[in-house]
Amino acid sequence: MTQREREIYEIIREMPMIEQSDIAQKLNITRSSVAVHIANLQKKGYILGRGYLLKEQDYIVGIGAANVDIHGRSKKSIILRDSNPGNMSSSAGGVTRNVSENLSRLGAPVKLITALGDDVYAEQIRNDCTAAGIDFSHSMVVEKHPSSTYISILDEKGDMYVAMSDMSVLQRMNMDFLKSKSGIISGAKFITCDTGLPQEVLEGILDIYSSQTPVFVDPVSCTYAEKIKPYIGKVDTLKPNRMETEVISGIQIHNETDLERAADILLNKGLKHIYISLGAEGCFYMNRDGVKMKRALKPLDQMENATGGGDAFMAAVLYSRMLDFGVEETLDFALAAGVAAISYKGTINPNMGVDLIEKILEERKL
Repeated sequence: MTQREREIYEIIREMPMIEQSDIAQKLNITRSSVAVHIANLQKKGYILGRGYLLKEQDYIVGIGAANVDIHGRSKKSIILRDSNPGNMSSSAGGVTRNVSENLSRLGAPVKLITALGDDVYAEQIRNDCTAAGIDFSHSMVVEKHPSSTYISILDEKGDMYVAMSDMSVLQRMNMDFLKSKSGIISGAKFITCDTGLPQEVLEGILDIYSSQTPVFVDPVSCTYAEKIKPYIGKVDTLKPNRMETEVISGIQIHNETDLERAADILLNKGLKHIYISLGAEGCFYMNRDGVKMKRALKPLDQMENATGGGDAFMAAVLYSRMLDFGVEETLDFALAAGVAAISYKGTINPNMGVDLIEKILEERKL
């Protein structure tokens, strides 16, 4: 039990029916932070029974890529067609796997459905997922096939210069395998997936499950974003960046008016929520009810690795949805999770958690 959790536990022990907002006022923290601490206390078995807590049976299913990420960060400005001195690192990655690990570190139960090869990378992915608390038992293994690999080259500022991925093993996943996991998938509170999946699997997830379970989708890249266009009306929540939004909406975005118009086009097709990442400018949110909001935090002077920021953001959006945060709370929480991710040299910040997010919000909230 952390110090903050102990403080909240003692308040609830003395006043079992106290509201989250009153706890927040007593401790001078946000209501959303209180909600997450309470959820963690329930997961650890310290408190039970309040209606606003995460139900024990609630879990999230992630369906998508799990890679080994190899990062090279240049020490100086990159010189093309030459060897550049830098620092190298590797870790488990993949958009859906990253979202799943961040969710688990935030305290949400998560089950990952992915495809692995039968090589040493598969063991690294499996071990890292298990250590992070992800239920990895529903994934498939493709014999005599390499596992997914992602290589990124970062410039001297830590921003991505170029990247390449081999996700061919994920293309071995098919509808027969997906149907064999129907019990696990249909029992989820939410589904999160990425567009690296085979077209038939992506279509199957949205056709079979979206009417009963909200599906959250990360477009991954401009190339993969094309795959989600025909099914956008079956997606509950989409988290694209500016360029991916242009691809899916067909609108060139030059200003905030274009940004809103692009979001509106997608929402009119049936999408319920859209979070458009704007990099250092924050995030633009809009939903089908006409709610729109742009939020940002104070930018970092120096980021370590931009690769995992969007995945941490998506995980925080999912977790906020489980805890019924408002739009402003969700955006701030998710932006702070993104900051936590890019402040660490690896794809995932091992210190990801409510305390770190709360600290970031205290330091960087505008």
